[in-house]
Amino acid sequence: MDISINVSATIGVVCEAFLYGVYCVLFIISVVILIKRYRLTNRVIWVANCLLFITSTAHFALVFNHFYIALKYAPFSEFGNETPAMMGANLLSSVVDLVGDLLLIYRCWFVWGKNSYVIILPLLTALGGFGCILAIPSLLLSINPTSPVPPTEIVPLTVAGYVLPLCTNIMVTGLIAGRLWYLTRIPVVDEHGKPAILKIASGGRPMMLIIESGALYMVTQLIFVLLVAIENPAEAILSYAGTQIYGIASTLIIIRVGLVGTSPEQTVLLTTHIEFWPQS
Repeated sequence: MDISINVSATIGVVCEAFLYGVYCVLFIISVVILIKRYRLTNRVIWVANCLLFITSTAHFALVFNHFYIALKYAPFSEFGNETPAMMGANLLSSVVDLVGDLLLIYRCWFVWGKNSYVIILPLLTALGGFGCILAIPSLLLSINPTSPVPPTEIVPLTVAGYVLPLCTNIMVTGLIAGRLWYLTRIPVVDEHGKPAILKIASGGRPMMLIIESGALYMVTQLIFVLLVAIENPAEAILSYAGTQIYGIASTLIIIRVGLVGTSPEQTVLLTTHIEFWPQS
């Protein structure tokens, strides 16, 4: 059974309200951690953390205000329709997406020993996707200003605007996860003077990779792109709730960085249980 755009949008508002509450708690935790460990963090992390929270808060405020107006004044049947305020909210969502991508790229740059060549392609796709999104409002105003979903004419551009950041997420996630896996297999000499490999115990590795590689970010983006591509009304759910998921995923990375520092060596050696595995 297909659901209407109004039902999808309402579910999205409820989900975003819940996720925003979770995000507020995580943001407070991240600020406390960054203050306590200020010597191991830098301005980039602080700016990204604050910018993510401010834009996510502004997005939720616009969405909630739109929901309130629809309940009190406008016919609720028009709740899913596009308005200038909601266009602004959509742009804020893209800003959150971009900042989250840049944070992942920055983390990737650090994990790869500040190798700038590694991040060139992900950076281009992130900026290219944001550029596509910036062109959508003007096209929407000229085609159908109140359309609750992207009109058919601009679906390809809309899909491109979300596919390019998805490509960024896939590339950066793979690069970070691969690099962290490699760093957990460091050749060393054990207590008996024999060659060994330094490995992270299996219990801590999966969660570390999921958090630091931004896998949650990538999965959310992939589902949203698929819903937009098939023009499914359920895209409204992730259109609202996805903004907070982007912020939560990025803040988890910031908390992780705040706890262990920014360098790959700190990431591997300071927060994990270490075991020696003899080389065969």
